[in-house]
Amino acid sequence: MTRSTGCLIASIALLVASPAAQADDEQTKTVVFVAGKQSHGYGAHEHRAGSILLAEALEAGMPGYTAKVVADGWPEDNAVFDGADAIVIYSDGAGGHPALPHRDFLDDLMKQGVGLVCLHFAVEVPAGSPGGDDFLEWLGGYFELHWSVNPHWTPTFADLPDHPITRGVGPFTLNDEWYYHMRFRPGMEGVTPILSAVPPESSLSRPDGDRSGNPDVRRAVAAGEPQHVAWAFERPDGGRGFGFTGGHVHWNWGDDDFRTVVLNAIVWASGGEVPEGGVPSETPSRAQLEANQDEPKPAS
Repeated sequence: MTRSTGCLIASIALLVASPAAQADDEQTKTVVFVAGKQSHGYGAHEHRAGSILLAEALEAGMPGYTAKVVADGWPEDNAVFDGADAIVIYSDGAGGHPALPHRDFLDDLMKQGVGLVCLHFAVEVPAGSPGGDDFLEWLGGYFELHWSVNPHWTPTFADLPDHPITRGVGPFTLNDEWYYHMRFRPGMEGVTPILSAVPPESSLSRPDGDRSGNPDVRRAVAAGEPQHVAWAFERPDGGRGFGFTGGHVHWNWGDDDFRTVVLNAIVWASGGEVPEGGVPSETPSRAQLEANQDEPKPAS
């Protein structure tokens, strides 16, 4: 498979399980994945590999869904988004977030009700606009420097809310770089926490810094306040957003609960109906997880 900047690398064919599925307009959806550029080392921030894995699982589990994956950041031609019901951005963020130069285009899509899903570093944007102000309107929250933090830790998600995104998902524990202490809309307006846990104080072992700690987050953790690391957002205009701070560790896509939360969220954000048991997907093999990574596999 060849790669080029902003090139469409995968458009997985429409799968139809039955005439009934084909006739169900609500379940005929198009999802566009924007996979960011090469980032970290092998097995981390594997935006392209993770997006392809999720896209293939989405189409296999949801007959009627079409998934397109765009590599190396924002596409050269915005026509890729024609007819999109949801956009998934899995990329590095901050000042280099691929959405920032396309704020007006994205805002138009959001006002049309297109769903937005941001995974891991893609939830971080600069405060203000374009950036945090937009994400509060589109996604319901974001990672804000000197407010949010990015430690590696192992939360236990024991209490899951009754929401379409949690269908088929059981309590689970998994180590990742789970960002927390997000900047949410005032009063959590329209925001529903999906994955929440109380971080240990050891997750704030680093000195204060733009992403490592600050007095506000230290007070929250000391007080035992649950931190929301995944959330659903219903926009006042009817569109939907989903933020998910995990996804640093590529191998975690092999965890069925971790993967199902995100697949369910993509369907929900697209305006589709999440199956009662969640979006079905086979547990990927090691070979499937190793495929399509940006970094070569280290010599054993």
